[in-house]
Formats: sequence, structure tokens, C-alpha cells
Amino acid sequence: MKFGKSIVLLLLVLFTLNVMPQASADEATPSKGRWILLPVMKLSRGIANVAFSPLELPMKWWDVSNEMGGIAGITYGTLKGVCFIIARIGVGVVDIVTFPAPLPNCPEDPSGYGPGYGPIMTPAWVVDVDHDWQNFVYKEEAIVTDRL
Repeated sequence: MKFGKSIVLLLLVLFTLNVMPQASADEATPSKGRWILLPVMKLSRGIANVAFSPLELPMKWWDVSNEMGGIAGITYGTLKGVCFIIARIGVGVVDIVTFPAPLPNCPEDPSGYGPGYGPIMTPAWVVDVDHDWQNFVYKEEAIVTDRL
């Protein structure tokens, strides 16, 4: 029972530290609601990474087949997919467990630095724009790219 109380106390301390305003040199006016939206996004990213991690297998089959051929896609793509599934589950669990607190070297901006609520693994979500078959997840009108 004491272990449960210490976990609740730890989460309360982390949440309190997260709510406190943070000074930033590059951010003159902090956005309102940022302190709640970033941890919620981190939690949802972790849940999605754990739940949809098996999708890494067909995506790696496709990637390796396009780069090296069909036989490599079946053999190397399978092994690469299994490794990415394990990594995606691990990263998802870390995001779920640590969602109230920013992690070091995980800035929200990919070109930034320092602690933050950004992704540990790229792409941050299991299905990215490059692997969106028939615009199933992302609508084509919503995608802004610099590709011609």
C-alpha cells in the first residue's frame, strides 16, 4: 500500500513541476494551454505506438522491397520489421509512463535542443505521410509538402 502512495506522490510532484511556468529565451509569449496539450499529445503518441506497432512489419516489407528487391523484403524486411516493432513498443511505453514530464533531448521542434515533449523516435507516429496507403490516414488536401 505504501508503494501505491509513493507512486501517487511522484505523479503529483511531476505534474506540479510541469504546471509551473517555464522561462524560455526564444519564446516571448508562451501559448496558453501548452502545459496540458503537450503531455496529452505525448500520452496519445505512446498509446498509438504501442497499439499500432504491428503495422511496422508490412511497412518494412514495403520499404526493403522497394530498395533491395522482393527476396530481401521477405527476409531482411521481416527482421527489420520485428526490430522496429520492439523499438516502437518500448518507445510507446516510455512515452506513456513519462507523459507528465519532459524528457531530455526530446524537443518539440526537430531542429531544437534541450528537454521537451517531442518524439523519441522518428517518425513520431507509426503511420507517416510516406506510408499512407491510398490516403487512408491523411487526406491528400491536408498534406503540405515541398515535393513537385
